[in-house]
Parts: sequence; structure tokens; C-alpha cells
Amino acid sequence: MISLGIDPGTATTGYGVVAEKEGVLTCLKYGVVETDKSLSPSRRLNDLSTKIDALIREFSPDLLAIENVYFFKNSKTAIPVSQAKGAVMLTAEKTGTSVCEFTPLEIKMSITGYGRADKKQVQEMIKIMLNLKEKPAPSDAADALGAAICGIIKEKSPLSAE
Repeated sequence: MISLGIDPGTATTGYGVVAEKEGVLTCLKYGVVETDKSLSPSRRLNDLSTKIDALIREFSPDLLAIENVYFFKNSKTAIPVSQAKGAVMLTAEKTGTSVCEFTPLEIKMSITGYGRADKKQVQEMIKIMLNLKEKPAPSDAADALGAAICGIIKEKSPLSAE
């Protein structure tokens, strides 16, 4: 199984691709998709969609796991992040990729067993779970890897078949 995790944003969208085979998780790729701030919002969303489409075509994930944020510290970021999330979800739908959404609390709970874990704890657990040499960075990419792992855990859970 291959899961593409996404931490959506307009300026920076984190992504992480994780494979699971016989209970072993492997990181295939992670990083960030950046869009040019000088472009119009619609052009930036199109660029984001194009780059996510390329990742989907490169890895053929079984699912796309996206972080769903309900609370924003800065209300000015709520709409652009929601637009980026929508662009990513539409891109997945157009490619026939199944989408699942998780809150940061659900991702942290899946990764660390504690829904209020801080970013450093989450990054350390992701490093251990994926047998990485160092903690994944930047944090957008680490969050995306967390979403990808959470998607695999959910899909492999006996409860998900119900």
C-alpha cells in the first residue's frame, strides 16, 4: 500500500509518500510544494494542483491522506489553506485516488499515542517509524508524512472494514 500525505497550504504544501509492505513502513519521498507569491491565487492553486498531480502519477498512491484543520490561529490563512486543500482533493478525485481526511489531533494520536504531542515528539516518532537518519523537515513535510502514516494505519485497521 502507498499513501500520499498532504499538509495543505497556498505558499507551502507539505507532502510525504509512505509505502507499507508486510507491516514495514518505508518513506519513498517527502518535501514541500511551493508556489510563487507573485502569481494570482487561481494560478497558485493551479500550480499546486499540477505538482500534486505529478506526485500522484509518479507514485500511484492507494490513498491521499490530507490534514483537515478546523481551527486557525490567523483567520487570514483559513480561506487560502481551505482553497489549497480543495485543489488537492479535486486533483486526487480527478485521478481516481481515494481521499481520507484527518485532524492534527488524529494524526498525533496515531503517531505518538498522544493527541497533544508537540511537533518535536511527532517528528521523532516519524523518524523512528520510517527508519530515517534524521527528523523529517521542514515541519510541513513532517506533518504530511504523519498524515500518510495515519492513512495507512486507518486502512490497515480491522475497524476500517466495517
